[in-house]
Amino acid sequence: MSPHTTTTEWGDRVRAPLRAAPAIVAATIVLSAAAGCADWRGLNSLSLPGTEGDGPGSFAVQAQMPDVNNLQQNSRVRVGDVTVGNVTRIERQGWHALVTMRLDSGVDLPANTIAKLGQTSLLGSQHIELMPPTDARPQGRLDQGSLIPLAHSGSYPTTEQTLAALSMVLNGGGIGKVGDITEAFSTALRGRENDLRGLIDQLDRFAAYLNDQTGDIIAATESLDNLTGQIAEQQPVLDRALTNIPDALAVLNEQRDQLVDAADKLGKFGALITDTVSHSKEDLVRILEDTGPVLASLADAGPSMTRALSAILTFPFPNETIEKWQRGDYANLTAIIDLTLSRIDASIFTGTRWEGDLTELELQWGRTIGQFPSPYTHANPLVAPYRWDQGP
Repeated sequence: MSPHTTTTEWGDRVRAPLRAAPAIVAATIVLSAAAGCADWRGLNSLSLPGTEGDGPGSFAVQAQMPDVNNLQQNSRVRVGDVTVGNVTRIERQGWHALVTMRLDSGVDLPANTIAKLGQTSLLGSQHIELMPPTDARPQGRLDQGSLIPLAHSGSYPTTEQTLAALSMVLNGGGIGKVGDITEAFSTALRGRENDLRGLIDQLDRFAAYLNDQTGDIIAATESLDNLTGQIAEQQPVLDRALTNIPDALAVLNEQRDQLVDAADKLGKFGALITDTVSHSKEDLVRILEDTGPVLASLADAGPSMTRALSAILTFPFPNETIEKWQRGDYANLTAIIDLTLSRIDASIFTGTRWEGDLTELELQWGRTIGQFPSPYTHANPLVAPYRWDQGP
C-alpha cells in the first residue's frame, strides 16, 4: 500500500473485481449452453448411469433404419427380449435414419444381423431388436464400428397400424358378411339335416381310416423322399439327357419317313403271318399232335439217354466202371473178343445190303448150332447172349 493511498481507496479497488465475477460466470454458462444447444433434445440427450451398454468392454455399432418413429436416445436395445445395450445417437443420413448403439461386451451376433424397430409397450415406448438372419447363414461377427445396412433393417407393426388394420377388417372387411354367409348355409342345409349327419359320420370314418394308415402314409412319404434324393443325385445325368433329347428328336424327325415305312412294312408282315397261320392252322395242329408221342418217348428214354451220353467221353469203357478199371498207374481189363461171322455181320453189316450174308454162311458151316436165339433170326442180334458152347 502506498503511503499516499487511503484505506477507502484500497477497499474500492478490491471490491471492483469481486463485483465482476458473477457476470463472468454467467457469461461462461450462457456461452456453454449456446455451444451445446444444437445437441440438446431434452433429458434423453444425457447419458443415464447404470444402463446396459456402458460397462467395460462395450462397443458401438450403427444401423441404417428406414424410419425411427418416436425412438429416443437411451432407448433399449434388445436381443431375444433381453436388454443388451442402449441407443446413444440418432441422426439423419440421406432419406433414412442412422442409429448409433452401444452393446455389452458379451453380445455375440453375426455381421449380417437384422435390426428391427419394435414397440415395448402399448403406451408408445420403442426399442431396437437385434436378431440373427432367418433366411441366410450367419456370417462374420458384429463388433466395434460394424454397420447394419438398410437392407437388413425394418420395423414391427405399431399399435396404431394394428388397430387400423383391425378397424379395416371389422368395418370394411368380411366380418360384416359372416351373418350373410351363415344365413346362406342355413338356407342350403334346411331340410337336409340327416344328409349332413351322414356326411359327418362318413368324414369321421374317413378320418379313422386315415389315422389307421398313418404308418403307411409315413412310409410312402419316406419312400418318396428317398426317390427325390436319388433323382437329385442323378441330376447331372438328367441334365445331360435333357440336353441330348433335342438332338435325338431331331434325328427321329429326319428319319420319320423311314420309320413310317418300317412300321407300315411291319404291319404288312404281321398280316402275312396271320394269314399264313390261319391257312396252316390244321396242319400245324396235326404236326403238334404227332410231335407229342415223340416227345413223350424222348422223355421216357431220358435216363437211358443220359447214361448213354455219359459213355461218350470214356468209350469204349462205361463211365460207371471207369474208376474200377483205372487204378492209379495201372488198369484192369477183361475183354471178350467175338470174331464169329454172325457177330461181325450183326455189328458191322446190319442195315446194309450185305446184312445176313455172313450169318447164312456160318449157318451153312453149322457154327451156330445150339445158339438160342439165333443172331440172324432174332430181331436185335446186339443183345443176343454169347454162349461158350455154341457151334460144333
